[in-house]
Amino acid sequence: MDMDHDIVVAGGGLNGPALALALQGCGMRVAVVDARPADARGTAGFDGRAYALALASQRLLATLGLWSELAGSAQPILKVQAVQGAPGEGADPFGLHFDGAEIEEGRLGYMLEDRHLYRALVGAMRDRGIAHLPGLMVTGQDPGPAGVTVALSDGRALRARLLVGADGRQSGVAARAGIRRLGHDYGQLALVAAVDHDLPHQGTAHQLFMPGGPLAILPLPGNRSSIVWSERKAAAQAILALPEDAFLEVLRPRFGDFLGDIRLAGPRFSYPLSLSLAETYVAPRVALVGDAAHGVHPIAGQGLNLGLRDVAALAEVLTLARRRGEDIGTDPVLARYQAWRRPDATLLALGMDGVNALFSNADPLLRAARGLGLGVVDSLPPLRRRFMRQAAGLSLQPMPRLLAGRPL
Repeated sequence: MDMDHDIVVAGGGLNGPALALALQGCGMRVAVVDARPADARGTAGFDGRAYALALASQRLLATLGLWSELAGSAQPILKVQAVQGAPGEGADPFGLHFDGAEIEEGRLGYMLEDRHLYRALVGAMRDRGIAHLPGLMVTGQDPGPAGVTVALSDGRALRARLLVGADGRQSGVAARAGIRRLGHDYGQLALVAAVDHDLPHQGTAHQLFMPGGPLAILPLPGNRSSIVWSERKAAAQAILALPEDAFLEVLRPRFGDFLGDIRLAGPRFSYPLSLSLAETYVAPRVALVGDAAHGVHPIAGQGLNLGLRDVAALAEVLTLARRRGEDIGTDPVLARYQAWRRPDATLLALGMDGVNALFSNADPLLRAARGLGLGVVDSLPPLRRRFMRQAAGLSLQPMPRLLAGRPL
């Protein structure tokens, strides 16, 4: 088969471009098929959408040569506080408190707005000559013994060794490959917005466990924070429909007054929450990364970090296979990627699923037990530091080279 590319990536969000940059840096020819138009998100102004980047994810971006452009827009996460509460009642006395000063890295991660990260990724693809095909979709795939033919929505066909699905929870690549999904609906919506507040956040991220779902308050540059507020669907839809002043009146008893008065700093968004796990991450001439492989609850802000773990592992597996002279799209090569990533991602997804089920209720006995458990972990420094390193993505074994800050 005459190959146009070594790899075609379906999906131009964040994981797809990151993978393309990692592979292109190792000499592979990559095309990214992006359903969004060329200027999507790249010229957007502030809208409050942001990601909690684990330290390991930041190291990957630095190794890809992107962090020097992004550092000035990133807010270091110096501390994390996780406590229970209820609207108008304030936080429980027991909780979990992480301080980045307790680990040698001095911080737990960074907050970075979507607009800055997307712009850096797409700009780097352009500058490094990666084929970026915006406004198109993958509409078909035909795997064969030597490669895969990928049909595009404009009638063209690309030929490659491997097709990577980075096209989200409703992955067309996965569906066409016959990959089934497991999971369930949480019956919750996530409300996403940004707020300005009177007092500085000191680089502290807050996770408040409420009966209707968790509320994350995540620091952005200046006296501003991003919120990810999970609520039961009916309540969330009613809250989202409120005018701005009424929305804030509902938020304030949950948010508290520890940052002074709050004001909306941009538009409000919502998205439904569910658990969605692909039964397999690979198929003939196909590999899945990011939400195409695992859609998880945002309770710990790990969605993008899990995707970048996939990117780092797949890039390393493919690069080493190519250096050995192997066909990078064959089953034995792809099996190494699945063995590396599926156990970790599944365990983390199911863990967040369990935490959401445990905390998203008002049972007084469970609330007491949960508070005691958080307090016990908080009182044991070695255990607390272990949890901190896990949250920062520093304890993954084996650690992909890109996540350790080492080039491929």
